[in-house]
Amino acid sequence: MGMPPAALAGLTLPSLATPGDLADWLALSPALLDWFANVQGRDMGTQGAKPTPKLEHYRTRWLAKPGGGARLIEAPKEKLRTLQRRILHEILDRVPVHAAAYGCVRGRSVVDNAALHVGSPLLLKLDLRDFFASIPGARVHALFRTLGYPRDTARYLTGLTTHRTPMRILRGVPQDEYPSPEERRRRQTWARQFMERHLPQGAPTSPALANLCAWRLDVRLNGAAQHCLARYSRYVDDLVFSCADGDPARGRRMLNMMQNIILEEGFAPNWRKTRIIPTGASQRITGLIVNQRPNLPRREYDTLKAILTNCRRHGAASQNRDAVPDFRAHLLGRIGWFRQVNPERGARLMALFEQIEWGDRTR
Repeated sequence: MGMPPAALAGLTLPSLATPGDLADWLALSPALLDWFANVQGRDMGTQGAKPTPKLEHYRTRWLAKPGGGARLIEAPKEKLRTLQRRILHEILDRVPVHAAAYGCVRGRSVVDNAALHVGSPLLLKLDLRDFFASIPGARVHALFRTLGYPRDTARYLTGLTTHRTPMRILRGVPQDEYPSPEERRRRQTWARQFMERHLPQGAPTSPALANLCAWRLDVRLNGAAQHCLARYSRYVDDLVFSCADGDPARGRRMLNMMQNIILEEGFAPNWRKTRIIPTGASQRITGLIVNQRPNLPRREYDTLKAILTNCRRHGAASQNRDAVPDFRAHLLGRIGWFRQVNPERGARLMALFEQIEWGDRTR
């Protein structure tokens, strides 16, 4: 084991000096460790050759994005997921992330992230394109090396937590005709990211690794924000800056500076989702309105209130139009979210819920 930086010297991490130590720690034989990590890069059909199903440890599916396009979910199969969870809980969870990172961080929530920017005269919002896929295996390997793990051990840890997507999966992406040559080039770059080792969206280790690999990005953006008398936070791939004044021209200059930093750090801004929002407009961060206090939109409250009222008057079955298997638990979950964000409204919704008569058929 090597020596991590002074700031990480006090961490209690498992000592894994060799791949053999890693195999023992994971209760695997060396052959099984090699099979799961595939550090030799045995063919998985990434270049169009016949795929080798036995080497595919992920289940993939395409999900449509609300704003258009598709997102590739790469979920590890059960055995690999178990290994990744151990790496997450006993290594990655013990490494501190930057104070500006709020997404998928224990003790920090969507509400905490939103509260940081309440009452801002001007809100700047950016989004990182393909955040997980844009973090290559080389950056993950460098992270494990920084934690003190020798080169070979870091190589196996990287193999266990990153993935190369087979070309046959990428060919199945739902898409229309290319609208422009620029969009065609962008999609080709996107495909190359997936063909190389990257963080798979769907693996339990990916959010923690992404936060740690974005440390330098957070340091630079936070420093630039402080220089501009602004506050910065990042919730996974959503970046927010709250400015001290409402000057739009100053906000645009800030955005240009932040976007240059993002590009220099190897990430890509999603230009279509960049926003400058003055205090007179509805300022939303990860679904919460932050003009005066973290709050859910009034429309969502009115909709849920109407559902609960109709459940009380006409029976819960009349409102379960999507045939949710446990509609009662579904409503409780939605009410619980309101109680976390706005306890007063949550209490009013809960009072309506308690007046509903539940039967076996309505659950």
